[in-house]
Amino acid sequence: MEFGLFFNGYTPGPAAHDTECEHTTLMREVEYAIHADRYNWKYTWFGEHHALTEYSHMSAPEVVMGYVAARTERIHMGSAIMNLSPRVNHPVRNAERVAMLDHITDQRYEWGTGRGAGSHEIASFNILDKDSTKVEWEEAVREIPRMWEQKDYAYEGDHFTVPWAHNVLPKPYGKGHPPIWMACGNPPSFGRAGELGIGAIAFNFEPIFAMKGRVDAYKEAAANCTEPLGQFKNDNIMMTNAVICLEDRDEARRIALGRGRGYQYTMVALYHDTMPKKEGSFTWPAHPPAIPSEEVLDQVIAAGMMLCGNPDEVAEQAANYQSVGCDQLVFGMPADGMHHEQVLECIELFGGKVIPEWDRDPVHSTTRYRETAVPRYPVFNEPPTDLVPEVLPQHALIR
Repeated sequence: MEFGLFFNGYTPGPAAHDTECEHTTLMREVEYAIHADRYNWKYTWFGEHHALTEYSHMSAPEVVMGYVAARTERIHMGSAIMNLSPRVNHPVRNAERVAMLDHITDQRYEWGTGRGAGSHEIASFNILDKDSTKVEWEEAVREIPRMWEQKDYAYEGDHFTVPWAHNVLPKPYGKGHPPIWMACGNPPSFGRAGELGIGAIAFNFEPIFAMKGRVDAYKEAAANCTEPLGQFKNDNIMMTNAVICLEDRDEARRIALGRGRGYQYTMVALYHDTMPKKEGSFTWPAHPPAIPSEEVLDQVIAAGMMLCGNPDEVAEQAANYQSVGCDQLVFGMPADGMHHEQVLECIELFGGKVIPEWDRDPVHSTTRYRETAVPRYPVFNEPPTDLVPEVLPQHALIR
């Protein structure tokens, strides 16, 4: 099992309306990603959301990933998610951004895709029917891998066109292309991701054992996939959750029992209307109920709804996730109630003491999958022209 961190530009309360606080939040999340690279974490995921006040101020993650790439050596950076609706991002523009990130990160970029968090977000792009984005995703996600391979790409589709031959540049760096992932909120989407041979990004807001059926559906479909969407199969379930890992277990549990825990989920319930709400959830601005006692906290931990305690305890708790088939466990940071210094401590302790117990392979699973890449399309749809320039500038790398 591999591990990662998830950043969203989460800025709760009045701080969301203060420029200095917003800046501090964004720069701290950059710092967390860079810090994680030193402590065995393999992945860092950056949300992309638009106009979701407090919940996410991370609207341009590719800017952040370029900065993080320059300051790190090993950690992979993923989009969670890049919206594929042509009304939000034209597919050619997405193909260009992904390939450029592949170069800038030196093949450490993971392409997480989806159709947006919900109706409020996509309405900022004049999309008023949230269900209309599903077919747009299906069309765009199939065409972008073709753009990466072909030098005379053209397309006439239902939702976008490239009317005559274009060479979409740059091409991904080296062999293959970035691993492809799909956000999975509704149960049927897990099987769909498996059918396409792409990774599943799962957002876990319920007992982990309730996810097993969805994980099994994904794994069965992925095992039967003979023609993956891209050049290789990315057989991977990534699951998000919460962790509070501190040397002082009493302090970790105090945070878990504190007022305001669950505040972030009230905004998930508010904004994410493309996936079902968990039963009994509270929607912002309703006050999230606190975990009432130590006994209930133990039940929450046992159900796999969070990891909490010192490194030894948390290492044992991670077994719940492996038992249901989770390939990558990712934690949203900062968790409600954790101060900046505690987040840094959690990243260090979990990375230094827990991850080595569960992940002893120094190579990322997605790197191994990419090594199996096989091109799917002809380089040219039509015979190329024989035009060759007579003179090239002296600095040309190949002359």
